[in-house]
Amino acid sequence: MISMGSLFKRKPDPLIGLDISSSAIKLVELNQDGQGAWILERCASEALDSDWVVDGNIEKFDEVADALKRLLRKSGTRAKHVALALSHSSVITKKIILPGALSEQELEVQVESEASQYIPFPLDEVSLDFCVIGPNLKNPSDVDVILAATRKEKVEEVNNLAVLVGLKPVVVDVESYASRLAAGRWIAQLPNAGEGDLIALIKVGARNFSLQIVRNDEVLHDSEQGLGGAQLTQLIARQYGISLEEAELKKKSGELPADYAEAVLHPFVSGMAQDIMRALQFFFTSTPYHSVQHIAMFGGSAGVQGLVQAVQEQIKLPVHLLNPFEKMSFAATVHQSKLKNDAPMYLTACGLAMRRFLS
Repeated sequence: MISMGSLFKRKPDPLIGLDISSSAIKLVELNQDGQGAWILERCASEALDSDWVVDGNIEKFDEVADALKRLLRKSGTRAKHVALALSHSSVITKKIILPGALSEQELEVQVESEASQYIPFPLDEVSLDFCVIGPNLKNPSDVDVILAATRKEKVEEVNNLAVLVGLKPVVVDVESYASRLAAGRWIAQLPNAGEGDLIALIKVGARNFSLQIVRNDEVLHDSEQGLGGAQLTQLIARQYGISLEEAELKKKSGELPADYAEAVLHPFVSGMAQDIMRALQFFFTSTPYHSVQHIAMFGGSAGVQGLVQAVQEQIKLPVHLLNPFEKMSFAATVHQSKLKNDAPMYLTACGLAMRRFLS
């Protein structure tokens, strides 16, 4: 079992959520008032060079640690407990069915036995955890259990990073789980709280996009493609003969030539929307389902000008750009103006920070 705490259990102490992606570290700290309403205490990010974190692996440990130190200073947080996440690709998850009458100790033994069937490496090299979801729909005397396993070295990597900068890891989650948790606030506002509906959650990051299809908290599909906002940066650099660093700066500032929209932005947005549509079509052709009822997008590149509209035109459904801080109150330390365009990139960090209050 993971010694630092469960993937699924909350800690009551002040907690920061840290989302370490290929392009930035994002930090969120949340609180609740006496009525349980959410308060955003802190929110900040620190950019990473493109070769520091690759495919979920920290390749430049010291550089990432220094960036994390800068982020902690910038945010002003005093919290020492931290919730971290592992990439979806580094974690094996499986829903299994077990007898409902088992004690917790018996469950652990049975989960380890079941895990050996799905994990392609020795169990002594694995950090393993599980969560009982509830009674099985077909046989209420059984329970549905989510099994999560990853190589111990992956947990140790993020653990060591946090400890090096003076933090105490208390939760290790999975990126996709954390983002679904934060997206749950939006889902709860849908008609009938989205009960029975198929909901597509599309994350567009710097180097990939992912598609999750959920229904009633059940994940029906989870896939990832190696295309993201960094491709737009590359196109800008190639079109105007500038470095990737300069292209990224100009992309963020909007200081680009007059032909940028026609020559670079529109082709990128169109191609990305088509790739997202193809990922959705693959879900339709490989499952009994032929439609989704709701679609939301998030991630650091989801807000690229025109992308939401292009996806909407491809899929023929309204697409919601997720703001994890919607209907939250803000502490005085939060710069609200900076969140106007950046909020969708904090969804995963927000879900991690919510672990302080949610089991």
